[in-house]
Amino acid sequence: MTEWKDRIVVDPEILIGKPIIKGTRISVDLIMDRLADGWTLEDITTAYPRVTRDDVLAAIAFVTEVFREEDYIALRKASA
Repeated sequence: MTEWKDRIVVDPEILIGKPIIKGTRISVDLIMDRLADGWTLEDITTAYPRVTRDDVLAAIAFVTEVFREEDYIALRKASA
């Protein structure tokens, strides 16, 4: 498993503190947006040459850990 802590950093001076791929200005949320749009790992690493396969896997691991640590409450939609 990819250790995201070696690849994901937060610096208030870069992208207002969004989590980014270390050594880049590529944010984790940008990577997740591309994946949600159907991009493959190869698509991402081709479009962003400074981002490696392990960086993308680290971004996924980071998001997974954040979600695992948060509590969520399902809300029912109000009846019309």
